[in-house]
Order: sequence, then structure tokens, then C-alpha cells
Amino acid sequence: MFHVTKQHCRVAILATIMASAPAVLAHSVKDEPLQSYRQSIFALIGANFGPIAAMVKGDTAWDQDAMEGYADDLEDIVDLDLLRGFAPGSEKGTTRAKPEIWDNMDDFEAKLEDLRDAAEALEEAAGSGDRKAIASAVRDTGGACKACHDEYKAKDYLY
Repeated sequence: MFHVTKQHCRVAILATIMASAPAVLAHSVKDEPLQSYRQSIFALIGANFGPIAAMVKGDTAWDQDAMEGYADDLEDIVDLDLLRGFAPGSEKGTTRAKPEIWDNMDDFEAKLEDLRDAAEALEEAAGSGDRKAIASAVRDTGGACKACHDEYKAKDYLY
């Protein structure tokens, strides 16, 4: 039986970071650091949530160790200070963030907190190995993402 050590976890985290690096760097725009910052966090969220959802849907083979790793990383990522990237003035430029965010910051923050809570529950469910609980937590996490996207994410870039 395969035993996961701290070294295995470090290698998995490093591999995730390296695999995500192109997506993060693609969002690095020197003239728009706040937009780049938040887009990089969103890219990392997607890079971790996507494989989780694919496993739950059956689009990829179930890998419990990977599930736990992605869920752990996702929970860590959503705890980053994303709001720093939404400072006043950063609603302009290359962004799909709707201006309504800055008009409804309390609601936006509440939705971010809902995502954090859902990601924490997903991490716990993933650790349990209970596929039904994981699937339910994936639905809740996806719903938290969608709630924000529906109100605050434009389909096209705003200029």
C-alpha cells in the first residue's frame, strides 16, 4: 500500500504550482498589478477546482490522494487576501470584474466568505473519502463560485 509522506505532499504542491505557473504568468500585466493579482488567484482556484469537479463527474479517474491535495490547496488559495486585488481604481483596465463589485462591496465580501466556507467543507469532505459527501461539497463550492460570477463577472473584458 502506498503511504503518503510529507515529502510526497511537498512534491504534489510543487507540481501543482509548476502546472499552474503558465496560467498565473499569463495574467501578469505590469501596468495592471491589481487586476493581475486577482486574476492569478482565480486561475489557481480554477486549476484546483477543475480536477476535483472532473473526478466527481467521472470525466477523469478518481484519485483520492489527488482529490485531497486539490481540496487542501483550494482551501488555502481561497484564504488569500483576494480583496487586496479589488482596491478602488482597479475596476478599470483588462478585467471581467463588473463595476458593481465596487458598488456592492459588502455583498461581494459575503459571497467570498461563502466560497471560503464551501471550500473548507470540501476539504473536510475530501479528507473523509465519502464520495457522496464530496459530490455534495463540490456542488456547494461550485454554487458559491456561480453566485459571484452571476452578479459580478462579465463575459467579456471591460475597458
